[in-house]
Amino acid sequence: MRRSNITEVLSGPERLLDSQGQPAASGAIITREEAQALVQRVVAMSKADGVDVQVGGGYSTNVRFADNQMSTAGAVTDFTVAVQSWFGKKHAVVQTNEISDAALRAAVDKSERLAKLSPDDPEAMPMLGQQSVKQVDAYFPSVAGMTADDRARVALTALEPARGAADLRAAGFLVNNVNATALGNSKGMFAYHRATNANFTLTVRTTDGTGSGWAGAEHNDASKVDFAAVSRRAIDKARQSRSPVAVEPGRYTVIFEPQAVGDICQLIGFYADARATDEGRSPFVKQGGGTKIGEKIMDERISVYADPFDPQVLAQPFDGDGLPLGRQVFIENGVLKTLYYSRFWAQKKGVQPTGAPTSFLMSGGTSSVDDMIKSTERGILVTRLWYLREVDPRTILYTGLTRDGTFLIENGKVSRAVKNFRFNDSPLFMLNNLEAMGQPVRLAGTEAGGAVVVPPLKVRDFNFTSLSDAV
Repeated sequence: MRRSNITEVLSGPERLLDSQGQPAASGAIITREEAQALVQRVVAMSKADGVDVQVGGGYSTNVRFADNQMSTAGAVTDFTVAVQSWFGKKHAVVQTNEISDAALRAAVDKSERLAKLSPDDPEAMPMLGQQSVKQVDAYFPSVAGMTADDRARVALTALEPARGAADLRAAGFLVNNVNATALGNSKGMFAYHRATNANFTLTVRTTDGTGSGWAGAEHNDASKVDFAAVSRRAIDKARQSRSPVAVEPGRYTVIFEPQAVGDICQLIGFYADARATDEGRSPFVKQGGGTKIGEKIMDERISVYADPFDPQVLAQPFDGDGLPLGRQVFIENGVLKTLYYSRFWAQKKGVQPTGAPTSFLMSGGTSSVDDMIKSTERGILVTRLWYLREVDPRTILYTGLTRDGTFLIENGKVSRAVKNFRFNDSPLFMLNNLEAMGQPVRLAGTEAGGAVVVPPLKVRDFNFTSLSDAV
């Protein structure tokens, strides 16, 4: 839903409500039929030229632990209705989490009053009519039905071995989300998506303060997550990374585990915006004008795409306006194929809109991380990156730090832990220096967020600029 610069929130009890405005049973989410009926109730109350309605909410359950002890466990439910009223090119949004007739009518009335006060939106687009949105089945009982005992058992996969070792301290978080989102308007558009998600992340540190290991996993289906394996990886990383030594910064052959690849390579997707490119604010601008579409911009083994229907992501198949999303291939065999278009920019350029992607996926290869290490005479193994900040949008040059397990490789083996590095480099540069790729995997999240599937990579000449004493 396009949001105006006038937004009002009408707050009520933060609890999930059923279609009659009554507290729902624990664990309930709004169904497609209930959401559609709710949209129709709001539309019937509207006196504006048009009205958009966004319905969203659900519940999440979690367990958190730190210093080898369970610290918190809980559940949160929430539900929101956003009403956007339109008068010509004027629009405004009011949000509420109560859905009684009185509460909805108050939201509708207030959004109409605010819309009349707002300035014309020069990029306002007509509301969409009925759309053909292909459904994504992203709801799994393995997440929705996970009990407090089940979550505690996941935490114990890390806590029990950490408690049994005198030199380890574990901290982690398991969160299970169950959500539904629906969009509808007075022109007949309606779209609905429900999804589950299990996310487990874990940091293990050594008691001497020198070693830190991180691991994580995420999936729509909790049965696809090996929680014990996540805990073992973090524990192994912590033990291996203690007492790091300083290694001179410089350009190295680097093996990036999938999490580190996602941290930096996902940035490519944010710059694949047709408007930013046409306005000269992207690395895909051709010198002298135009775009680089059709040009080879990285190693031919690389393809980058978005696909809400891919079984590894199962993302929302429509954007914030209700526009259906499909598979979008941005880079194919190293060649820039397309950019994504908002409805406004597509109309301006006379092309079909694609909507902004809700996932990021990268092609892979057959090399394992162990194979990459064995083939490396001297290099660096990186677990993950953090605190990434933009330096130059024209090349996607970023700076950031390694974290939670950085290692020196010598003669085909991991020889020792090293202090963390600061880097200055670009995913475009590194994907032109590609040596090997592994199997793509779903990540547990990145700084940028979203559903991300990428492989481990081995690249040459990655630029480490300085050392960090942080563990």
